[in-house]
Amino acid sequence: MNSFTSFGLSKTLEKSILNMGFISPTSVQEKSIPLALEGRDLLGSAQTGTGKTGAFAIPLIQKLMRDEISTALVLTPTRELAKQVLSVIEGLLFGQNAINISCLIGGEQITKQLKQLRRRPRIVVGTPGRINDHLIRKSLKLDKAKFIVLDETDRMLDMGFGVQIDRILKYIPKERQTLMFSATLPEQIIKLSKKYLTNPERVSIGKTNVIAQNINNEIIKIKKEDKYNLLLEQLENREGTILIFVKTKHGTVKMAKNLSHDHFTSEPLNGNLRQNKRDTVMRKFREKKFRIMVATDIAARGLDVPHIEHVINYDLPQLAEDYIHRLGRTGRANSIGSAVTFVSSKELDKWEEIQIMLDPSIKKLNSKNRSSKSKEKKKQFRKTKIKSSLSRNKDRKKGNYSKSKKTNDENSSNFNKFTRKRTSDDTDDKKTFNKKKKRLNKRKFDKDSHTLISSFKKKKSLDKKSKSKFKTNDDSSKKNIRKSKNSKKTGFKNKALNRPKTFNRFKNKFSRAK
Repeated sequence: MNSFTSFGLSKTLEKSILNMGFISPTSVQEKSIPLALEGRDLLGSAQTGTGKTGAFAIPLIQKLMRDEISTALVLTPTRELAKQVLSVIEGLLFGQNAINISCLIGGEQITKQLKQLRRRPRIVVGTPGRINDHLIRKSLKLDKAKFIVLDETDRMLDMGFGVQIDRILKYIPKERQTLMFSATLPEQIIKLSKKYLTNPERVSIGKTNVIAQNINNEIIKIKKEDKYNLLLEQLENREGTILIFVKTKHGTVKMAKNLSHDHFTSEPLNGNLRQNKRDTVMRKFREKKFRIMVATDIAARGLDVPHIEHVINYDLPQLAEDYIHRLGRTGRANSIGSAVTFVSSKELDKWEEIQIMLDPSIKKLNSKNRSSKSKEKKKQFRKTKIKSSLSRNKDRKKGNYSKSKKTNDENSSNFNKFTRKRTSDDTDDKKTFNKKKKRLNKRKFDKDSHTLISSFKKKKSLDKKSKSKFKTNDDSSKKNIRKSKNSKKTGFKNKALNRPKTFNRFKNKFSRAK
């Protein structure tokens, strides 16, 4: 199919597709759109950057335009992907005010989202956590939802959204059309498709665990200490926008600060940032206001920025599957892209996992090599056993066996002699030990009696001293009481004497005033 006109879409939708710059459908869109328009359930898998969002967004809008009562729900793993899907749907709904949209994601105020829900939106895009919150509050109703999309389902399961997806789907009627799209199809997704899809059509285009041919991938094995210096060299030699992937959230902020000190303008993107900050960073990056963005694996999936020319894997991802998604941020829509990965000595195990994922034959070779090594070890062990047995037989023939027997007999006799001596010595030691014990007990008794007598004497002396002190204290207290009484009397007299003087002064002042 060379154009979108062959799908039998409405004219308004065809115009909006042309306005967005989509001339011909991609391979995923060619296979999935007609099946979705027929009302079939889909399980789609394709490489990143092949137009999966358009593959489910176009039939979704066409269905809602025909059925004016039903609604649609789109679930995404990250906020950035939800915002991106929302922008694509808004572009396809250009000039159509009949269908309202709402975006329900974490990090935003619920009051704003409640205002959106009061308008009765027919398309709801969001993350599973926030949609569950609205369902518990009863601010969102999905009893009329007949079109459900699970985008990047493998990532949602990796992030632990499986339980929340189960809860959401309980609120949706059983008579529905569900579309599941993912870059990879592990066993968990196949089990989930059996649970929620009814007779699904499988749409898979190309190998999912393969790097796109239009991306030049370079691997550099380096020490961890030399990584940053090599990064600066790569940034100087490369032109255009660059996306750097780091392992931790704190690492993105630290890396951005270090690069700014080295005169490279950059901004971090991680899960700890507020939604407003994340939106501003993405908007500025799309508008090319800064050249370098340092991000975690949040930006590995669904981030559609067509002008990203280079991807640098400063740290390897925790999951081997995310490696392909990282490289998929460049070379969008069959454009040429380049990628560089730094591999340190501590990351060799992770790198082996990535290689096995990209080429499963490596695992077979490794298993063969291991099995061959184990066989060689077994053979060597058997050879050593045979040699030892042969040497024993030779010793027996020569007569060494008899000599060894004599030596063993001599050793046993010496051991018996030593044990006999030891028993006799033990009896002597016991006698001496008992004598010493008696002497020590006598000394202890003498010491204890002496300490008792001395302590008794000390107590007597202390009692005498305390009595004398008590007498002295009583005498001193009596004297102090007498002094205090005398002082009070004298003070009273002084006050009485001072009164007439003050009175005379007051009298003189009063007479002058007159």
